[in-house]
Amino acid sequence: MGVAPQAGDEQVKLWNGAAGRAWVEARDVLEGMFRPLEELLVRAVSDAAASSVLDIGCGTGATTFAVARVLGRQGLCTGIDISEPMIAAARARAEREGRPVSFICADVQTYPFAPASFDMIISRLGVMFFADPAQAFANLRRAARPGAALRFIAWRGAAENPFMTTAEQAAKPLLPDLPARRPDAPGQFGFADRKRVETILEDSGWDAIAIDPVDVALGFPASQLTRYVSWLGPVGTMLQTMEEPLRTQVIETVRGAFDRYTHGTGIRFTAACWMVAARAPALAVHG
Repeated sequence: MGVAPQAGDEQVKLWNGAAGRAWVEARDVLEGMFRPLEELLVRAVSDAAASSVLDIGCGTGATTFAVARVLGRQGLCTGIDISEPMIAAARARAEREGRPVSFICADVQTYPFAPASFDMIISRLGVMFFADPAQAFANLRRAARPGAALRFIAWRGAAENPFMTTAEQAAKPLLPDLPARRPDAPGQFGFADRKRVETILEDSGWDAIAIDPVDVALGFPASQLTRYVSWLGPVGTMLQTMEEPLRTQVIETVRGAFDRYTHGTGIRFTAACWMVAARAPALAVHG
């Protein structure tokens, strides 16, 4: 989930530790859940007739591989992420499948991309974690060819995405040390403020900025709910090192809070996101 590593950066520690391990452990659930968002980006790549695509915060590579299938042998999709566990999983899959993909484990904010090397840059929920978003997007703009398209999906606010905070709300009485969400801090809802996102892109040199709300139906099998709550999000992170009997008590309490999202054999909810589009200047901008 592309972040900018600084000394002591909690995001770097998180995605190379508990959160990175969790995403690898539950990647099949997450890849299935987020496939409708992935499809929106694949369609955008196809419509743009891109041939060299950079996938920011690629995680275990689901969207990278999906784009590579569209590009075919004449194109190349490159994924970049700060998480060593997730990049290792993505590289192992690339070796198995023999796809025209490559993966970089590095800091998007400072990685020395070859100038003007991509004709499209995309991200599925991977850009909200930068310590300095303007610096990160300025670096990406330099990596983009003149006129290259930027398309990314980011969460809107927590209030519009109650599913994503259900576990925290349910577990709070049992876990008083559960960390609180900080508005505008690096994290899942770091790009909730539309105006802030627009300012970041303007300050980093992008043109033709459009930020539109999208509401997308997502879900996963109800049989995977315990796995989902046991690994993912702030509660899942704490559960990884929690001892019994508290661990079982938390899981049972949290599971019950998801009853309103359970429909037959599936968990269903709506993801309230931004679809963000921008374009690199037609003439290269230096700096």
